[in-house]
Amino acid sequence: QVQLVESGGGLVQPGDSLRLSCAASGFTLDDYTIGWFRQAPGKERERVSCISSSSGSTYYADSVKGRFTTSKDNAKNTVYLQMNSLKPEDTAVYYCAARPRACWWSGGYDYWGQGTQVTVSS
Repeated sequence: QVQLVESGGGLVQPGDSLRLSCAASGFTLDDYTIGWFRQAPGKERERVSCISSSSGSTYYADSVKGRFTTSKDNAKNTVYLQMNSLKPEDTAVYYCAARPRACWWSGGYDYWGQGTQVTVSS
């Protein structure tokens, strides 16, 4: 059974950092690409980051480039999203999702986690 479980969200102040985790089960990160998405109230879902399965190559949306970093620990079957210099506009529910295709592929994702709330506010 494929499962993705996000954790690490919370309430932080502008300029703070958070690290989100996405623990995968039922498949290995060698075979699946993981994308990080976020959705704020009233806004469309946005893919903010991606890490490809075999190559480990990464993608970042312009809105987070230079502030967010995604990495993975294959031994723990877990992907991380390190978020630095957080801004109020980063407030959203963050999701991880998996698919057996590289980051550059324009199609959808097959499996989704339940999401974790990130709130950036002073």
